[in-house]
Amino acid sequence: QVQLVESGGRAVQTGESLRLSCAASGRTFITHLMGWFRQAPGKEREFVAAVTWNRETTYYADSLKGRFTISTNSTNNIYQQMNLLKHEDTAVYYCAAGTAYTCKRSAYYLTTAYDYWGQGTQVTVSE
Repeated sequence: QVQLVESGGRAVQTGESLRLSCAASGRTFITHLMGWFRQAPGKEREFVAAVTWNRETTYYADSLKGRFTISTNSTNNIYQQMNLLKHEDTAVYYCAAGTAYTCKRSAYYLTTAYDYWGQGTQVTVSE
């Protein structure tokens, strides 16, 4: 099992920046892909960004490329830097981890590519 705990979400104003963190623990050696998704009220959970555990490849939702940056460090943490935040970025942000098996069965931008999820952290952007 892999445990994921997000942090860093809070209320900000339009145009501000925020950095989310996700701490992974447990059997992290089985993870192949780490990602961020978000879910706004009344909407489906949508892909934001992902990174392979060897840090060689990153993926972004086209609409967020250039404003959001995903990164990892050597201590099983992943981060998401979010700049120039907009009101429409308001959502609960989830950290997710996928194994080599789940990544083979589903594309990186689908929730089915991930087996493990955090509880989420709320980001609210006021106009």
